[in-house]
Amino acid sequence: MLGSASPALLRQTAETLAGRIIYHELGGFWLEEVGTEHRGRLWIRGGLPRSFLARTSAESIEWRREFIRTFLERDLPQLGISIPAMTLRRFWTMLAHSHGQVWNASELGRAMGMSDKTVKTYLDDLSQTYMVRQLQPWFENLGKRQVKSPKIYLRDSGLLHHLLGLNTDEELAGHPKAGASWEGFALEQILRISRVRDAYFWATQSGAELDLLVLHGGQRIGYEFKYSERPTVTRSMRVACEDLHLDHLWVICPGNARAKLDANIEVCGINVAPEVMMS
Repeated sequence: MLGSASPALLRQTAETLAGRIIYHELGGFWLEEVGTEHRGRLWIRGGLPRSFLARTSAESIEWRREFIRTFLERDLPQLGISIPAMTLRRFWTMLAHSHGQVWNASELGRAMGMSDKTVKTYLDDLSQTYMVRQLQPWFENLGKRQVKSPKIYLRDSGLLHHLLGLNTDEELAGHPKAGASWEGFALEQILRISRVRDAYFWATQSGAELDLLVLHGGQRIGYEFKYSERPTVTRSMRVACEDLHLDHLWVICPGNARAKLDANIEVCGINVAPEVMMS
C-alpha cells in the first residue's frame, strides 16, 4: 500500500517486485458508492471521504483547506518534491482556472515567470500524486491538424471548487467554470464505470473535438459531457463519429435522461450511467 503517490515517486524498496505485485488505483467515493441522491454533494464536495462525509458544509470546506496545506507543506517534501509550498499552491490554483482546457505550458510559464520545462515538472508532480489528470490526445491518420497537448483536469471536484473559491451549489451554478467542472466530474465517474486504463480526448485545430475516447472490447466508444438537461447533437459530434469511426457516442448529462439522438448517438444521464453502461 503506497499511499497517495504513484509508484514512480517511491524509491523505498530495493526489490523490483516484478511478477509479485498488482497496481490498483483506489480513488475517492464515486456515484455508485454514495447513491445518486447524493450526486450534488459528491460534485460540490468531491470524493475524498472526510470532505464528503463532513457533518456540515463548513466542516467540509475547512477539511479541504487543511488537506491542501498539509499536502503541500508536509506530504510532498516527504516524497522528495522540494517545491516551495506557496509556489506550488499558486500553480495549483492556476491549473484550477485551466481545468478542462488543453495544456499550454508557455502561457502558464509566462504567468509564473518560469520556463516551460519548470511548469511541466510541476504538472507532472501533481499528476504523480493523483491530484491532476493529464488526458492524452488521440491521433488519427487524417488530413487535419490535430491537437497534440493533453487536457488538464483536477481529479477531485471538491479540491477544484475550493481552489476556485466555490463553496455552495449556487456559487458553482453561476460560475463560468461550472460546465468545465461538470465535465471533469462526469469524466471521472465514467472512467470508474468503464474500468479502462487507456483514455484519450480528440480535437482538431478547426474546432471539432471529443471529450473522451475509450477503446473497449474492440470498439471505439466516445463520450461528450454536457451540463444541460436536454443536450442535442452538434456538428462536432457528427464529425467525431465520422472521422474516428465511433461505434457509439454517449452524451452524458445531469439527471436521469435516456434518449436516442441519432443512429449511434445516445443521451444518458449520469444518475443512470452505472446501470446502463455496466449492463
